[in-house]
Amino acid sequence: MTSKIPAVLLAGGLARRMGGGDKPMRTIAGKTILARVIARLGPQCDGLILNANGDPARFAAFGLPVIADTIADFPGPLAGILTALDWMAAHRTEVKFVLSAAADCPFLPRDLVARLDAARIAVNAELAVAASDGQTHPVIGLWSVRLRGELRHALVEEDIRKIDRWTARYRLATVTWPTSPVDPFFNANTIDDIAEADRLAALDGG
Repeated sequence: MTSKIPAVLLAGGLARRMGGGDKPMRTIAGKTILARVIARLGPQCDGLILNANGDPARFAAFGLPVIADTIADFPGPLAGILTALDWMAAHRTEVKFVLSAAADCPFLPRDLVARLDAARIAVNAELAVAASDGQTHPVIGLWSVRLRGELRHALVEEDIRKIDRWTARYRLATVTWPTSPVDPFFNANTIDDIAEADRLAALDGG
């Protein structure tokens, strides 16, 4: 069931540990990582946008709006999240919350949006974040569009770049997922990770 929450797929990394290029365009068991992410999140979300810098034409085949960071020369996922919040405020004024997800996580949970949103509502939080195996995954969470001004100030004026430093200022709901048979937040950072992902894809249903 589709929620009223859209998602931004964060594809801004430089993939240095893979020798450069776009990590989400790497292939796992015959499908690009980005195609897998879209397949997981599309049914859960009210639309998807892709945050990526450089020539957007390289993602044209996926048919998603591609938005570049609105803060120049600012590496890191917080810039992409802010860009998505600003985009929603300008183009979809009815949107109150946005899901963010790394575009290099091929096995994202099929109940990601539902569980994060339910946890946020349960504790009246403005943010929610995913966790597994005792570790939070701050790039994967729900963000209030209303906080975009405060996030911009933190980035530009305070030079805060770690997500955890910023989210610590707010009430935060954390939702933990099991890691069997596959950690749903496995991300492909290295060539070895791609090989491991090929193996895990079979356990995760392809």
